[in-house]
Amino acid sequence: MDNDLATLGALVSETRNPASMNLDTLSTLQMVTLFNQQDRLVPEAIGRELPAIAAAVDQAAAALAAGGRLIYIGAGTSGRLGVLDAAECPPTFGVSEGRVVGLIAGGPGALLKAVEGAEDSLTLAQEDLRAIGLCAVDMVVGLAASGRTPFVIGGLRYAAGLGCPTAAISCNPDSPIAREARIAISPVVGPEALTGSTRMKSGTAQKLVLNMISTGAMVKLGKVYQNLMVDVKATNIKLADRACRIVAEATGCDTARAGEILALTGYAVKPAILMILTGADAGEAARLLSEHRGYLRHALDAGR
Repeated sequence: MDNDLATLGALVSETRNPASMNLDTLSTLQMVTLFNQQDRLVPEAIGRELPAIAAAVDQAAAALAAGGRLIYIGAGTSGRLGVLDAAECPPTFGVSEGRVVGLIAGGPGALLKAVEGAEDSLTLAQEDLRAIGLCAVDMVVGLAASGRTPFVIGGLRYAAGLGCPTAAISCNPDSPIAREARIAISPVVGPEALTGSTRMKSGTAQKLVLNMISTGAMVKLGKVYQNLMVDVKATNIKLADRACRIVAEATGCDTARAGEILALTGYAVKPAILMILTGADAGEAARLLSEHRGYLRHALDAGR
């Protein structure tokens, strides 16, 4: 234990930041200015990891296209970020529940309250992954700002043993989880303004990387046309309005016309766009989309 604590203290993410040594003496404006200055380092660190992030996007898209899942595992802030990204994929991209999964050490209760000791187990993630039927076609992404969380290490080892593609996102160089994964993404954002509080720059970096992985994978799966989320699920008033505006933007029609066509498609955006741009009826639009595996651009080319 003492050796583990010494190793943790030596991590970049745990060291003191020279720029914030007098944090408690700053005015409120000076303090938030400092936070903002530190946050500007995050996109620079991510920029150095773009080739690895692109590889993760391609691997995630391949796994999902093959019928597999994209599974995030993490503890604390890192785990919560994975659960958040997974939860946002069904309404944004129309994927089925369970295609993108977030597992947090300690289970769902750990989203609101820390579960003591859960992250220190090498076997808990293996148990969680076994419980959801992990198989070789799934991709597992491990998240840990420190890069040394046993829960994540154990999960990545189990996934690799099954033949799953794996990636690791850490904010320390050459971390243990990076060595466990096929793809290592390590945006080193430097010491936190509040020493060791990795919910700050490190958390922001992990969220931005997750945005890229899930959004990039969905683009490659045909969930996006131009820069529009054409598989959005209109599950509430806001999203129904967004669906209407997406159809209008993609076709040049007014929102009233978009709403009329969406009513015929059950508020499915892709067939509505096809119907307006090609003159197809609802059945023909559905057939074209099916023939082209849901890729709207390809269906439009075939239908014109």
